[in-house]
Amino acid sequence: MQPIEHRAMDNLRYIRETMERASSFTAVPGWGGVAMGVTALAATIMAAQQPTRDAWLGVWLVEALVAVGLGAFAMERKARLAGVKLLSGPGRKFALSLAPPLVAGAFLTMVLYRAGQDAWLPATWLLIYGTAVTTAGAFSVPTVPLMGMGMMALGAVALFCPPAWGNWFMAAGFGVLQIIFGTLIARKHGG
Repeated sequence: MQPIEHRAMDNLRYIRETMERASSFTAVPGWGGVAMGVTALAATIMAAQQPTRDAWLGVWLVEALVAVGLGAFAMERKARLAGVKLLSGPGRKFALSLAPPLVAGAFLTMVLYRAGQDAWLPATWLLIYGTAVTTAGAFSVPTVPLMGMGMMALGAVALFCPPAWGNWFMAAGFGVLQIIFGTLIARKHGG
């Protein structure tokens, strides 16, 4: 027979783990999202001035790396300040839901580019990123999946518009929507 202290500790561990699995991931960085949106608007301006599609793609790929870095830094900082472990419970579910669509987007980018179909990249990126944010948002605050659905809607509309408008759809999604929703997240859910 186990002493009561061991059974109590096991019960407390079980309760803590159950509550952790049921809770939302709240370390989504609102102000980090705003910063990502601002850099996307800057990338829109730079990309529009590029003389070739290759140079345009280069600007957006650098922007993607900058945005990932900003998002990761801001998320880690918000989690640390809140005393939340970044990759435990809801954070792990958030990351595991976010990553697969982004990996699929990277492969689609390579294939579309190699096939000379890079005009479809803006719509594809908005759809893929929107999907990633929507699925990951299932484990976060309600504002996050709404942002993802907005990105998906923009991507869907971009599929049926002239490809020359792609850069401006990128500005609308990765810039304006990211800033709007980042501000909402920061105000409603602390930074």
